[in-house]
Amino acid sequence: MPLARKRIFRIPAPPPTTIYVRPGYNRVLAEEFEALKVKRVGLVKDKVEAHSQGDLRENFGFKAAKDAIRAVDRKMTALDRFVARNTFFEVDPATWLTKPTATLQLGHVTTIEKQDVGTNRKHRFTFLVTTHGETASDPESGIECLPHNSPLATAVLGLAVNASAQVRLPAGEAILIVRSIRNPTAAELDRLLTAIKPPEIEEDGE
Repeated sequence: MPLARKRIFRIPAPPPTTIYVRPGYNRVLAEEFEALKVKRVGLVKDKVEAHSQGDLRENFGFKAAKDAIRAVDRKMTALDRFVARNTFFEVDPATWLTKPTATLQLGHVTTIEKQDVGTNRKHRFTFLVTTHGETASDPESGIECLPHNSPLATAVLGLAVNASAQVRLPAGEAILIVRSIRNPTAAELDRLLTAIKPPEIEEDGE
């Protein structure tokens, strides 16, 4: 009986989305890609030099350079796909200082009450709903950044004060209640919004 052909199942690529970012994010993406290209050129030179040193079976410098090139190639491919799959819409945080506060939107400071369905435990958190990739916290006010495309933010965006939603978060089933919505202050933005960094993206499996 002939062997059945091996089937390989791959996770489908995520659908294209609009990701809100601060001005300058697209420049940072381009700079990161260029830096990877420069790094790859240097590694190729290392590989060629190591190749000239003799027996490749015990040439650890050659193997290290080869592996490093593959790692850079994977990062470049992942970054290229990240850019190709998404649309980046730049948002100026200065507009967050005077936004209407009837419903929770990007740029608002909000206090969220989370009640775990399994244990009925309640927790309160105060967040600045911010752009992609923000993770800073402000020890002075206790506010944390909550990226707009995180599971928790996705569940509560658009809700009014005291509105609730039951959602399944990575930590389990929970009821979320929006307890307050306000605009941030300029001082809070200065403390919370850090330098823009390239994304930490997962490499696609081979």
